[in-house]
Amino acid sequence: MALRYEGVVDLRRFPINDPASPQYRDLVRSCRDQLRDHGVAQLAGFLTPAAVGEMLALAGELTPRAWASDQTHTAYFEPADQAPGPDHPRALLQHSAKKAIAYDLIPSGAPIRRLYESDDLTSFIAAVLDRPMLYRSADPLDALEIAIFDHGDELGWHFDNSEFSITVMYAEAEAGGHFDYYPWLRDQHDENYPLVQQVLLGGSDGVVRLATSPGTLAVFRGQHALHRVTPVSGPRPRINSVLTYGEHPGMKLNELTQQLFYGRTA
Repeated sequence: MALRYEGVVDLRRFPINDPASPQYRDLVRSCRDQLRDHGVAQLAGFLTPAAVGEMLALAGELTPRAWASDQTHTAYFEPADQAPGPDHPRALLQHSAKKAIAYDLIPSGAPIRRLYESDDLTSFIAAVLDRPMLYRSADPLDALEIAIFDHGDELGWHFDNSEFSITVMYAEAEAGGHFDYYPWLRDQHDENYPLVQQVLLGGSDGVVRLATSPGTLAVFRGQHALHRVTPVSGPRPRINSVLTYGEHPGMKLNELTQQLFYGRTA
């Protein structure tokens, strides 16, 4: 039987359709090692060049329907708290701007949608994260998005609210658009405000710039790693997809957050 995501993934190198194989187990082990050692696992060339090309063409077609968001926020996505002082991490504001193409605008035949909606990928991501089960998001807007960073767009320094994120890269910007992160900067017992403050005020010690390439799938632990996308410069945008999973079925954004990131509710 043909796979729903036929031609989308380089299955010779990344046999996500064959969990009983030694190669699959080696791949999962390698990803777990990367996550443990670096806070991120990257699979370069996961998507085929043809799939990447198709997604770039689709992104170009859908860009007029993308929602442009531009906001200031703290690294914690909470209201700024000036009480501890103006240079405290919870007081320092960051800037984020991007365009988002929502899940319900991505055609059912698009490579990334065919891949995202496959149980093979969901099971593989769960195995990498050592979870017995993961579920695809039930959000009609946020489950899967195409993110476009044009000239001047960026993601300010922040910690994710979710423990992990899954991204697929399609195109790097002509200049800028770099992914910087400081792995394991905080944990559930220590917010590590002095080092967070150091990074937010421009310090680069401990900050890692992650090299990437079109077709790369990344599993990132962003809840404890401060991270950003630097401002894009030039006419070629940075384009990637974010794939959303959770440990419980039926996961959705609230309407306020839908409105903020997609300009509408669903």
